[in-house]
Amino acid sequence: MSKLFSPIQIKNMKLRNRVVMPPMCMYSAGIDGIAKDFHLLHYASRAMGGVGLIIQEATGVESRGRISENDLGIWKDDQIEGLRKIVTSCKSYGAAMGIQLGHAGRKSEVKSEGIVAPSALAFSDKYPIPQEMTVEDIQILIQAFKAAAVRCIEIGYDFIEIHGAHGYLINQFMSPLTNKRTDQYGGSLKNRGRLLLEVVKAVREVWPEEKPLGIRVSAEEYDSEGNHPEDVANLINLVKGAGVDLINVSSGGVVSFSIKLFQGYQIKFAEIVKEKTSLPVIAGGLIVSSNMAEEILQNNRADLIFLGRALLRNPYWPLQADWELDNEFVWPEPYIRGKIVR
Repeated sequence: MSKLFSPIQIKNMKLRNRVVMPPMCMYSAGIDGIAKDFHLLHYASRAMGGVGLIIQEATGVESRGRISENDLGIWKDDQIEGLRKIVTSCKSYGAAMGIQLGHAGRKSEVKSEGIVAPSALAFSDKYPIPQEMTVEDIQILIQAFKAAAVRCIEIGYDFIEIHGAHGYLINQFMSPLTNKRTDQYGGSLKNRGRLLLEVVKAVREVWPEEKPLGIRVSAEEYDSEGNHPEDVANLINLVKGAGVDLINVSSGGVVSFSIKLFQGYQIKFAEIVKEKTSLPVIAGGLIVSSNMAEEILQNNRADLIFLGRALLRNPYWPLQADWELDNEFVWPEPYIRGKIVR
Protein backbone atom coordinates (compact mmCIF):
# COMPACT_ATOMS: atom_id res chain seq x y z
CA MET A 1 0.00 0.00 0.00
CA SER A 2 1.18 3.53 -0.74
CA LYS A 3 1.99 5.63 2.32
CA LEU A 4 -0.45 8.33 1.18
CA PHE A 5 -3.28 5.81 1.51
CA SER A 6 -2.03 4.10 4.64
CA PRO A 7 -3.99 4.75 7.85
CA ILE A 8 -2.66 6.83 10.72
CA GLN A 9 -3.89 7.37 14.25
CA ILE A 10 -3.34 10.51 16.35
CA LYS A 11 -4.71 10.13 19.87
CA ASN A 12 -8.15 8.54 19.31
CA MET A 13 -8.54 9.99 15.80
CA LYS A 14 -8.18 7.23 13.22
CA LEU A 15 -7.63 8.41 9.65
CA ARG A 16 -8.18 6.12 6.68
CA ASN A 17 -5.39 7.87 4.76
CA ARG A 18 -2.97 10.83 4.92
CA VAL A 19 -4.96 13.19 2.65
CA VAL A 20 -6.09 16.35 4.46
CA MET A 21 -8.46 19.05 3.30
CA PRO A 22 -7.13 22.21 4.98
CA PRO A 23 -9.27 25.08 6.22
CA MET A 24 -10.33 27.28 3.29
CA CYS A 25 -12.75 30.14 3.83
CA MET A 26 -15.84 29.82 1.65
CA TYR A 27 -17.41 33.20 2.50
CA SER A 28 -20.84 31.60 2.14
CA ALA A 29 -22.46 31.84 5.57
CA GLY A 30 -25.06 34.40 6.55
CA ILE A 31 -24.29 37.45 8.66
CA ASP A 32 -25.32 35.29 11.63
CA GLY A 33 -22.43 32.86 11.00
CA ILE A 34 -24.82 29.93 10.55
CA ALA A 35 -23.91 27.20 8.05
CA LYS A 36 -25.98 26.82 4.90
CA ASP A 37 -26.78 23.91 2.57
CA PHE A 38 -23.71 24.89 0.55
CA HIS A 39 -21.40 23.99 3.42
CA LEU A 40 -23.01 20.60 3.87
CA LEU A 41 -22.59 19.78 0.17
CA HIS A 42 -19.11 21.28 -0.01
CA TYR A 43 -17.65 19.24 2.84
CA ALA A 44 -19.62 16.03 2.34
CA SER A 45 -18.50 15.78 -1.30
CA ARG A 46 -14.85 15.73 -0.15
CA ALA A 47 -15.67 13.04 2.40
CA MET A 48 -17.29 10.94 -0.34
CA GLY A 49 -14.24 11.69 -2.49
CA GLY A 50 -11.95 9.90 -0.06
CA VAL A 51 -10.32 12.64 2.05
CA GLY A 52 -9.00 11.25 5.34
CA LEU A 53 -9.26 14.41 7.47
CA ILE A 54 -11.38 17.44 6.69
CA ILE A 55 -10.57 20.60 8.65
CA GLN A 56 -13.45 23.04 8.48
CA GLU A 57 -12.68 26.59 7.44
CA ALA A 58 -11.68 29.25 9.98
CA THR A 59 -14.70 29.55 12.26
CA GLY A 60 -15.04 32.66 14.39
CA VAL A 61 -14.99 32.32 18.17
CA GLU A 62 -16.34 35.89 18.32
CA SER A 63 -18.53 37.84 15.92
CA ARG A 64 -15.71 40.35 15.45
CA GLY A 65 -13.28 37.49 15.00
CA ARG A 66 -14.57 36.56 11.55
CA ILE A 67 -12.45 37.37 8.52
CA SER A 68 -15.56 38.45 6.60
CA GLU A 69 -19.24 38.95 7.35
CA ASN A 70 -19.94 35.65 5.56
CA ASP A 71 -17.68 33.39 7.60
CA LEU A 72 -18.91 30.54 9.76
CA GLY A 73 -19.19 31.15 13.49
CA ILE A 74 -19.17 29.12 16.67
CA TRP A 75 -19.68 31.88 19.22
CA LYS A 76 -23.33 31.08 20.02
CA ASP A 77 -25.53 28.03 20.41
CA ASP A 78 -27.70 28.91 17.40
CA GLN A 79 -24.77 27.91 15.19
CA ILE A 80 -24.48 24.38 16.58
CA GLU A 81 -27.17 22.61 14.57
CA GLY A 82 -25.88 23.61 11.13
CA LEU A 83 -22.35 22.55 12.03
CA ARG A 84 -23.58 19.27 13.48
CA LYS A 85 -25.21 18.36 10.16
CA ILE A 86 -21.90 18.88 8.37
CA VAL A 87 -19.94 16.80 10.87
CA THR A 88 -22.47 13.96 10.96
CA SER A 89 -22.59 13.75 7.17
CA CYS A 90 -18.82 13.83 6.63
CA LYS A 91 -18.16 11.21 9.29
CA SER A 92 -20.83 8.94 7.79
CA TYR A 93 -18.77 8.90 4.58
CA GLY A 94 -15.57 7.88 6.35
CA ALA A 95 -13.75 11.17 6.92
CA ALA A 96 -12.60 12.44 10.30
CA MET A 97 -13.85 15.96 10.93
CA GLY A 98 -11.86 18.83 12.38
CA ILE A 99 -12.52 22.51 12.84
CA GLN A 100 -10.21 25.50 12.80
CA LEU A 101 -11.06 27.91 15.61
CA GLY A 102 -9.96 31.37 14.64
CA HIS A 103 -10.01 35.09 15.27
CA ALA A 104 -9.04 37.53 12.54
CA GLY A 105 -7.87 40.37 14.77
CA ARG A 106 -6.69 43.33 12.69
CA LYS A 107 -7.50 41.49 9.43
CA SER A 108 -11.23 41.28 10.15
CA GLU A 109 -13.40 42.91 7.47
CA VAL A 110 -16.63 42.74 9.46
CA LYS A 111 -17.77 46.33 9.08
CA SER A 112 -20.28 46.24 11.91
CA GLU A 113 -17.62 45.39 14.51
CA GLY A 114 -14.56 47.14 15.87
CA ILE A 115 -11.29 45.34 15.22
CA VAL A 116 -8.65 44.48 17.79
CA ALA A 117 -5.00 43.46 17.76
CA PRO A 118 -2.02 43.12 20.08
CA SER A 119 -0.83 46.56 18.94
CA ALA A 120 -2.50 49.49 17.19
CA LEU A 121 -0.96 48.75 13.79
CA ALA A 122 -3.07 48.47 10.64
CA PHE A 123 -2.47 45.56 8.26
CA SER A 124 -2.32 47.99 5.32
CA ASP A 125 -3.67 51.38 4.30
CA LYS A 126 -6.85 49.59 3.24
CA TYR A 127 -7.55 48.49 6.81
CA PRO A 128 -8.45 50.63 9.83
CA ILE A 129 -6.12 50.95 12.78
CA PRO A 130 -7.16 48.30 15.33
CA GLN A 131 -7.72 48.87 19.01
CA GLU A 132 -4.88 47.54 21.13
CA MET A 133 -6.20 44.79 23.37
CA THR A 134 -6.09 45.19 27.12
CA VAL A 135 -5.20 42.27 29.38
CA GLU A 136 -8.92 42.05 30.21
CA ASP A 137 -9.73 41.84 26.48
CA ILE A 138 -7.23 39.01 26.16
CA GLN A 139 -8.83 37.06 29.00
CA ILE A 140 -12.27 37.44 27.39
CA LEU A 141 -10.81 36.15 24.12
CA ILE A 142 -9.30 33.10 25.82
CA GLN A 143 -12.69 32.26 27.32
CA ALA A 144 -14.26 32.60 23.85
CA PHE A 145 -11.92 29.87 22.55
CA LYS A 146 -12.80 27.72 25.56
CA ALA A 147 -16.55 28.18 25.02
CA ALA A 148 -16.12 27.30 21.34
CA ALA A 149 -14.32 24.07 22.33
CA VAL A 150 -17.29 23.12 24.52
CA ARG A 151 -19.56 23.54 21.49
CA CYS A 152 -17.14 21.43 19.43
CA ILE A 153 -17.70 18.54 21.82
CA GLU A 154 -21.47 18.87 21.50
CA ILE A 155 -21.24 19.03 17.71
CA GLY A 156 -19.01 15.95 17.48
CA TYR A 157 -15.74 17.11 15.96
CA ASP A 158 -12.78 14.71 16.10
CA PHE A 159 -10.10 17.39 16.06
CA ILE A 160 -9.63 21.05 16.94
CA GLU A 161 -7.05 23.20 15.19
CA ILE A 162 -6.19 26.58 16.70
CA HIS A 163 -5.52 29.17 14.01
CA GLY A 164 -2.08 30.62 14.66
CA ALA A 165 -1.24 31.42 11.04
CA HIS A 166 -1.73 33.80 8.12
CA GLY A 167 -1.49 37.00 10.12
CA TYR A 168 -4.66 36.50 12.14
CA LEU A 169 -4.95 37.40 15.82
CA ILE A 170 -2.90 34.67 17.52
CA ASN A 171 -0.28 34.96 14.80
CA GLN A 172 -0.28 38.74 15.36
CA PHE A 173 0.71 38.10 18.98
CA MET A 174 3.37 35.59 17.92
CA SER A 175 5.09 37.86 15.39
CA PRO A 176 7.57 40.63 16.25
CA LEU A 177 6.30 42.44 13.14
CA THR A 178 2.83 42.97 14.62
CA ASN A 179 3.35 42.69 18.37
CA LYS A 180 4.97 45.79 19.87
CA ARG A 181 3.61 45.31 23.39
CA THR A 182 5.74 45.91 26.47
CA ASP A 183 3.69 43.84 28.93
CA GLN A 184 3.67 40.06 29.55
CA TYR A 185 2.22 39.45 26.08
CA GLY A 186 4.98 41.17 24.11
CA GLY A 187 8.71 41.38 23.64
CA SER A 188 10.47 38.05 24.16
CA LEU A 189 9.63 34.88 22.26
CA LYS A 190 8.10 33.45 25.44
CA ASN A 191 5.89 36.48 25.93
CA ARG A 192 4.79 36.54 22.30
CA GLY A 193 3.76 32.90 22.64
CA ARG A 194 1.89 33.48 25.90
CA LEU A 195 -1.55 34.00 24.30
CA LEU A 196 -1.19 30.80 22.28
CA LEU A 197 -0.17 28.91 25.41
CA GLU A 198 -3.10 30.25 27.40
CA VAL A 199 -5.55 29.43 24.61
CA VAL A 200 -4.19 25.88 24.38
CA LYS A 201 -4.51 25.45 28.15
CA ALA A 202 -8.06 26.83 28.19
CA VAL A 203 -9.17 24.60 25.33
CA ARG A 204 -7.52 21.59 26.97
CA GLU A 205 -9.50 22.22 30.16
CA VAL A 206 -12.64 21.14 28.28
CA TRP A 207 -11.44 19.30 25.15
CA PRO A 208 -11.03 15.60 26.06
CA GLU A 209 -7.46 14.45 26.56
CA GLU A 210 -7.98 11.52 24.19
CA LYS A 211 -8.91 13.86 21.32
CA PRO A 212 -6.12 15.54 19.33
CA LEU A 213 -5.48 19.27 19.38
CA GLY A 214 -3.46 21.03 16.70
CA ILE A 215 -2.11 24.42 15.72
CA ARG A 216 -1.79 25.96 12.28
CA VAL A 217 1.29 28.14 11.95
CA SER A 218 2.90 30.45 9.43
CA ALA A 219 6.39 29.04 9.66
CA GLU A 220 7.86 31.75 7.44
CA GLU A 221 6.80 35.41 7.47
CA TYR A 222 8.90 36.49 4.45
CA ASP A 223 10.43 39.46 6.26
CA SER A 224 13.93 39.54 7.70
CA GLU A 225 12.58 40.92 11.01
CA GLY A 226 9.77 38.37 11.24
CA ASN A 227 9.51 34.77 12.39
CA HIS A 228 11.25 31.99 10.47
CA PRO A 229 10.79 28.21 10.77
CA GLU A 230 13.28 27.86 13.63
CA ASP A 231 11.54 30.66 15.58
CA VAL A 232 8.12 29.11 15.08
CA ALA A 233 9.47 25.70 16.13
CA ASN A 234 10.78 27.29 19.32
CA LEU A 235 7.36 28.87 19.95
CA ILE A 236 5.70 25.48 19.49
CA ASN A 237 8.13 23.88 21.92
CA LEU A 238 7.07 26.43 24.53
CA VAL A 239 3.41 25.37 24.27
CA LYS A 240 3.37 21.75 23.14
CA GLY A 241 3.51 20.40 26.70
CA ALA A 242 0.10 21.93 27.35
CA GLY A 243 -1.46 19.34 25.07
CA VAL A 244 -0.57 19.92 21.40
CA ASP A 245 -0.56 16.86 19.16
CA LEU A 246 -0.30 18.02 15.54
CA ILE A 247 1.09 21.02 13.61
CA ASN A 248 -0.33 22.24 10.30
CA VAL A 249 2.48 24.13 8.57
CA SER A 250 1.73 27.03 6.26
CA SER A 251 3.39 30.42 5.68
CA GLY A 252 2.83 34.11 5.04
CA GLY A 253 -0.05 36.48 5.69
CA VAL A 254 1.46 38.48 8.56
CA VAL A 255 2.47 41.38 6.36
CA SER A 256 1.58 42.26 2.79
CA PHE A 257 4.11 40.40 0.65
CA SER A 258 3.91 38.70 -2.73
CA ILE A 259 5.13 35.13 -2.21
CA LYS A 260 6.90 33.36 -5.06
CA LEU A 261 4.81 30.21 -5.42
CA PHE A 262 5.94 26.86 -6.78
CA GLN A 263 4.89 23.28 -6.22
CA GLY A 264 5.88 22.25 -2.73
CA TYR A 265 7.07 25.73 -1.71
CA GLN A 266 6.24 25.17 1.97
CA ILE A 267 7.53 21.62 2.43
CA LYS A 268 10.96 22.63 3.71
CA PHE A 269 9.30 24.71 6.44
CA ALA A 270 7.31 21.67 7.54
CA GLU A 271 10.47 19.54 7.63
CA ILE A 272 12.15 22.01 9.97
CA VAL A 273 9.14 22.22 12.29
CA LYS A 274 8.82 18.44 12.36
CA GLU A 275 12.51 17.94 13.13
CA LYS A 276 12.76 20.59 15.84
CA THR A 277 9.46 19.88 17.65
CA SER A 278 9.26 16.09 17.25
CA LEU A 279 5.54 16.51 16.56
CA PRO A 280 3.69 15.10 13.53
CA VAL A 281 3.06 17.71 10.85
CA ILE A 282 0.65 18.32 8.01
CA ALA A 283 2.50 19.74 5.01
CA GLY A 284 1.39 21.21 1.72
CA GLY A 285 1.60 24.13 -0.64
CA LEU A 286 0.58 23.67 -4.28
CA ILE A 287 0.82 19.89 -4.12
CA VAL A 288 -0.92 18.57 -7.22
CA SER A 289 0.80 15.26 -7.94
CA SER A 290 0.09 12.02 -6.09
CA ASN A 291 3.71 11.00 -6.61
CA MET A 292 4.96 14.22 -5.03
CA ALA A 293 2.71 13.65 -2.02
CA GLU A 294 3.98 10.09 -1.75
CA GLU A 295 7.63 11.19 -1.94
CA ILE A 296 7.14 13.66 0.93
CA LEU A 297 5.68 10.94 3.14
CA GLN A 298 8.11 8.19 2.13
CA ASN A 299 11.07 10.43 2.97
CA ASN A 300 9.54 11.33 6.35
CA ARG A 301 9.34 15.02 5.49
CA ALA A 302 5.79 15.13 6.85
CA ASP A 303 3.13 12.84 8.27
CA LEU A 304 0.07 14.05 6.37
CA ILE A 305 -0.46 16.08 3.19
CA PHE A 306 -2.92 18.92 2.79
CA LEU A 307 -4.37 19.80 -0.59
CA GLY A 308 -6.32 23.04 -0.91
CA ARG A 309 -6.69 24.21 -4.48
CA ALA A 310 -6.47 20.67 -5.82
CA LEU A 311 -9.51 19.63 -3.77
CA LEU A 312 -11.41 22.74 -4.85
CA ARG A 313 -10.86 21.71 -8.44
CA ASN A 314 -11.61 18.05 -7.87
CA PRO A 315 -13.46 16.77 -4.77
CA TYR A 316 -12.49 13.24 -5.83
CA TRP A 317 -8.75 13.86 -6.07
CA PRO A 318 -8.00 11.00 -3.62
CA LEU A 319 -9.76 8.47 -5.85
CA GLN A 320 -7.70 9.52 -8.87
CA ALA A 321 -4.50 9.60 -6.80
CA ASP A 322 -5.15 6.10 -5.50
CA TRP A 323 -5.34 4.75 -9.04
CA GLU A 324 -2.07 6.48 -9.90
CA LEU A 325 -0.30 4.93 -6.88
CA ASP A 326 -1.56 1.43 -6.10
CA ASN A 327 -5.34 1.25 -6.66
CA GLU A 328 -6.00 -0.28 -3.22
CA PHE A 329 -8.23 2.37 -1.63
CA VAL A 330 -11.81 1.25 -1.01
CA TRP A 331 -14.14 3.44 -3.08
CA PRO A 332 -17.64 4.44 -1.95
CA GLU A 333 -20.05 1.70 -2.99
CA PRO A 334 -22.21 3.97 -5.23
CA TYR A 335 -19.11 4.96 -7.23
CA ILE A 336 -17.37 1.59 -7.46
CA ARG A 337 -18.36 1.18 -11.12
CA GLY A 338 -16.17 4.18 -11.91
CA LYS A 339 -13.03 2.67 -10.43
CA ILE A 340 -10.45 2.11 -13.11
CA VAL A 341 -9.23 -1.49 -13.28
CA ARG A 342 -5.53 -1.88 -13.93
